[in-house]
Amino acid sequence: MPFDLITIPCLSDNYAYLLRDGETGEVAVIDVPEAAPIKAELDVRGWTLSQVWLTHHHWDHVDGLSDLLAAYPAQVVGAKADADRLPPLDNAVAEGDKIKLGALEAKVFDVSGHTMNHIAFYVAAAQACFTADSLMALGCGRLFEGTPAQMWGSMQKLMTLPPETTICSGHEYTASNAKFALTVDPDNPALISRSNEIAAARAKGQPTVPTSLVTELETNPFLRPADPGVRATLGMQTATDTEVFTEIRKRKDNF
Repeated sequence: MPFDLITIPCLSDNYAYLLRDGETGEVAVIDVPEAAPIKAELDVRGWTLSQVWLTHHHWDHVDGLSDLLAAYPAQVVGAKADADRLPPLDNAVAEGDKIKLGALEAKVFDVSGHTMNHIAFYVAAAQACFTADSLMALGCGRLFEGTPAQMWGSMQKLMTLPPETTICSGHEYTASNAKFALTVDPDNPALISRSNEIAAARAKGQPTVPTSLVTELETNPFLRPADPGVRATLGMQTATDTEVFTEIRKRKDNF
């Protein structure tokens, strides 16, 4: 099924995404940190915005919405359970709901942890999942509202997606995440190699997002609490996965 997926840098380290259905030309933007770069990308491509998909209520994911809607009166999709903290919604959704963008279909996941009622959008035909501040490149979002157990549950949901899934997360935090990851998974050759690639890319000003689920499964410590090497480094060989995840998140918070 034909589609276009465009990554748009916003603010100092945010990303928004444009997803276009190739059959109908309908376009969605996932999160709106600021309007200007999104409008510029739409204008240069001659696209008209049809929908806005919001992952969570934090200002750096919604702040540009009013300006964007002034130029493109699109339908706004967001979590029904968080409607009181989001901008006005045209389509309030919950886990398991499916939304259509032309011929493309997105499934909604509740990925609470960073915030309560944070959602992700998985588009199977595009092999892409828009995870914002839940699963991130070599990391996961800081737990402002949820518990480690909730976030680990959210990670487990995303881990069941096909390994070739493109993970479209919300920030350029990968370099700092890599430095931390090496402290808890220092003997992982895939992580060492990836860390070097990230450093080279950032030195050239190149983005490290999006990534792939298979890469995250191989290198992201927040998806690897069952790994014997991670457990040995932490001295938690007999702990539960939730306990190991909790310790990794605690260490990252203090890194």
